[in-house]
Amino acid sequence: MARFRKLSHTIWFCQYHIVWTPKYRFRILKGRLAAEVESCIRAFCQHQRAEVLELSIPLDHVHLLVMVPPKISISNFVGTVKGRTAIRVLNKFKQLRQKPYWGNHFWARGYCVDTVGLDSEKIRKYVKYQEEQEKKYEQ
Repeated sequence: MARFRKLSHTIWFCQYHIVWTPKYRFRILKGRLAAEVESCIRAFCQHQRAEVLELSIPLDHVHLLVMVPPKISISNFVGTVKGRTAIRVLNKFKQLRQKPYWGNHFWARGYCVDTVGLDSEKIRKYVKYQEEQEKKYEQ
């Protein structure tokens, strides 16, 4: 994989590590729900021409390592991915809307974003390590 990507008048390398959680950090991201969340995230990233490098979905948060073209602001990118994923998940899993604490919101309000510089391999290992630790914790 070449480090830099090209647009018509730009050479770029914009890599981000993004973390966000379900509302109230409920530990619900498992089974079919986690598979749907992963599918949605990948689809909406591809739609925005972003490249998913790593994606990990432990029970109570999402880790996404992604390359986002510089013409897309990171706040718009995360807003689109979280918003459209929430809409699709709440439409597919209607039982979530029945709970009084969900309302029309699936994700918590904020997110954490970090730019990845020369240590991208460390970040990739960290994302994978988090998933392994979560599995050990659950057993």
